[in-house]
Amino acid sequence: MSELPFAATTPVSVSRVGLKARDAEGLADYYRAVVGLQELSRADGAITLGAAERPLLVIEPDAAAKPDDPRSAGLFHTAFLLPSRADLGRWINHAAANKIRIEGASDHLVSEALYLTDPEGNGIEIYRDRLPQEWKWNGDKIAMATERLNLAAVVGSVPAGDAGWQGAPQNSIIGHVHLRVGRPEDAEAWWHDEFGFDTVAKYGGQAVFLSSGGYHHHIGGNSWHSAGAGRRDPSRSGLAWVEMRSDKATEETSREDLWGTVIRTVPGTAG
Repeated sequence: MSELPFAATTPVSVSRVGLKARDAEGLADYYRAVVGLQELSRADGAITLGAAERPLLVIEPDAAAKPDDPRSAGLFHTAFLLPSRADLGRWINHAAANKIRIEGASDHLVSEALYLTDPEGNGIEIYRDRLPQEWKWNGDKIAMATERLNLAAVVGSVPAGDAGWQGAPQNSIIGHVHLRVGRPEDAEAWWHDEFGFDTVAKYGGQAVFLSSGGYHHHIGGNSWHSAGAGRRDPSRSGLAWVEMRSDKATEETSREDLWGTVIRTVPGTAG
């Protein structure tokens, strides 16, 4: 059995993501078929999906919602972290066999990742991490890049005679969430103040990456398409909330960031 990824063992980590959906049933079907999540429960119309009884994604219905605006603040992508390179290889084979549209495939030095977009415009990353001891740090900043992914090598990590993709495996988690923000410097200050996150990488004033406990990033914030964006329009679909687990939290809390994105906190030890 695989171990829980390092991303989930830090003092603060991502727990779940909530999406507001114009077609909740259709969106849930997509995440089941494409990402391999399982339906865990339903309550008040909301559909909770996860991996091996670990809840990861909550889809909340709002048929009257306007479509998400990619120029506004909100979700850039939800990043589903698989436990191993072979798991990522299995998913690539699954995507190829089912003609799933992939929009990008990158080697980030710390990780190997593929990118796609769900039917309502929400970005998705499917990735695996290299071992933390393989990451390179320059002082308190981590070395990350966007290089071409060696798809053949990832697929080649799947053992011969393997049973193939059977859905998101045990210990799959949401490793990080990447947000669209109006100004990355402001997002950086907010996550420092509210969660004590460290800045681990910055790119030209247009993107910032922050983390807890030495991870390569739990939260990203960029203004590539949303520079100068103000508060979000609550009548639009897309990101409903992000839930963080914190060792120090003693009760469930909820707050909004500078752009009106709801950030929940739940208590719990790492793991």
